[in-house]
Amino acid sequence: QVHLVESGGGLVQAGGSLRLSCVVSGSIFSLSTMGWYRQAPGKQRELVATITGGNSTNYAASVKGRFIISRDNAKNTVYLQMNSLKPEDTAVYYCNGARNSGFGPAPFSSWGQGTQVTVSS
Repeated sequence: QVHLVESGGGLVQAGGSLRLSCVVSGSIFSLSTMGWYRQAPGKQRELVATITGGNSTNYAASVKGRFIISRDNAKNTVYLQMNSLKPEDTAVYYCNGARNSGFGPAPFSSWGQGTQVTVSS
């Protein structure tokens, strides 16, 4: 079973930056397309960025040009650099699997606890 641990969230002012990390257990990591998701209060969880095993990236329109997803296969870790943060980016952020092609969710059987990001105006 895959185990995911997210970290790096916090409280930041609008326009600021944060870097999230997610450590993934399991030998499948280097072959897996990974994604960052977020869920704001009262809203459905949404996919915001994906990265394939070959480091091809894709982004939701709402974060394109501001967020950067990356991975370190040696550390089984995926990152999300978030710049020019806006109050509407406030959410709990999760990492999980994603589709290998296109842009869509393909989560593993479990989710981590997520990390809270709060952007003040």
